[in-house]
Amino acid sequence: MLIVVAMAVLAVTIVNFYRVIVGPTLFDRMLSASVIGTTNIVLIALVGFIFERPEMFVDLSIAYALLNFIGTVAIARYLESQKDGGR
Repeated sequence: MLIVVAMAVLAVTIVNFYRVIVGPTLFDRMLSASVIGTTNIVLIALVGFIFERPEMFVDLSIAYALLNFIGTVAIARYLESQKDGGR
């Protein structure tokens, strides 16, 4: 059952790659990249449960989530400063 769920999460990630490549605006692309990061966090946790080592993989998921959040905020702040004329 966990393998089927992991494959579904992987399918969602692949669908979001389309939005990153074709996205009509830069913000759509940024949001898609963030969604890909979030689904990868879930995928890492699922792999931990599949291999019966959730304690190790959940730690990796938390670290990846922190990097994903910091990256998204940094890109958003950069784009905001570019929009306002470089405050």
